[in-house]
Amino acid sequence: MRLAVFNQKGGVGKTTTTINIGAAAARQAQSVLMIDLDPQAHLSSIHREESSGESRDSIFSHYRDNRPLSEIVSEWPGIGNIIAAHAELIKVDSLYGKGPAILNKLNLGLHALELTHVHQMTVIDCCPFLGVLSLNALFAADGLLVPVASDFLSLRGAQQIDKTLTALEPVLKHRLARRYVLTRFDRRRKMSFEIQARMVDAFGEDVCNTVISENVAVAEAPSHHRDVFSYAESSRGAQDYAALFDELSGSGFCDKAVHPD
Repeated sequence: MRLAVFNQKGGVGKTTTTINIGAAAARQAQSVLMIDLDPQAHLSSIHREESSGESRDSIFSHYRDNRPLSEIVSEWPGIGNIIAAHAELIKVDSLYGKGPAILNKLNLGLHALELTHVHQMTVIDCCPFLGVLSLNALFAADGLLVPVASDFLSLRGAQQIDKTLTALEPVLKHRLARRYVLTRFDRRRKMSFEIQARMVDAFGEDVCNTVISENVAVAEAPSHHRDVFSYAESSRGAQDYAALFDELSGSGFCDKAVHPD
C-alpha cells in the first residue's frame, strides 16, 4: 500500500499524520517506508536533528542524478525506513518541468525499489501545494489521506484537492481512493463540529469516523524526534492515531487501493 498524505494548506497535521500512521503500521508488524517529499523536510528533521547537509543523500538526488531509491533509504528505528528530503527539492518544478516522465518518476523509482525492498506500507509526506512533487506522489499512490484541521481554510484546501483529483482522473485512468480525516479536533469548539458536518456533506463516506483530537502529546512528540506512540503511548493522541489506522485497515481502504501496473 502506497499512501500519500496531502492537503493544499499547511498546518493541518500532514507530517504528524505521516509519522504516526507509519508508526501505527509498524506496531502491527508491518514493514514501513516513509518518504519525505516536502522541501521543508519536517519529517526528515524528526528522524534526525542534524542532517548531513548532502542533497545526494536525499530524494532530490533521485530527480537530479537518477539515483536509485534503494541507495538513499535510511533506517528509522522503531518504525522502519525513511527516504529523506532536502531543501533543494524546491528546485524540481523549475528544473524539470511537468512532462509525463518527471510526473511518473517516483512511481517508477518505487517499482524498482519494490523488486528488492518489500514495504507493506509506504507513506508519502507531500508538500502543501500542487506542483511536480505532489503530483509525483499522486501518480505513485494507491490511496490518498487528506488531513483537515478543524477550520474553514483547511476544509477549502481539501475541496480544492477533490477538484484536482477529478481533473486528473483521465490522466490517472482510475479514481484515486481517498479518505479525509479531521485533525486538531476540539470538542469544546462549535466550529469543530461544523467543519465535520460540512466535510460529510462534501465527501460523504470518504470522511473517516475517527477524528484526531487536539492533544499535547501529538504536538510535543516531534520535538523529541519521536512518534506519539513511543512518546506517550497512553495519550489520547496515540489512541486516536491507532484508531485511525484500524479504521483505514478494517474498512478495506488499504485493500481496495491497488496501484495499476
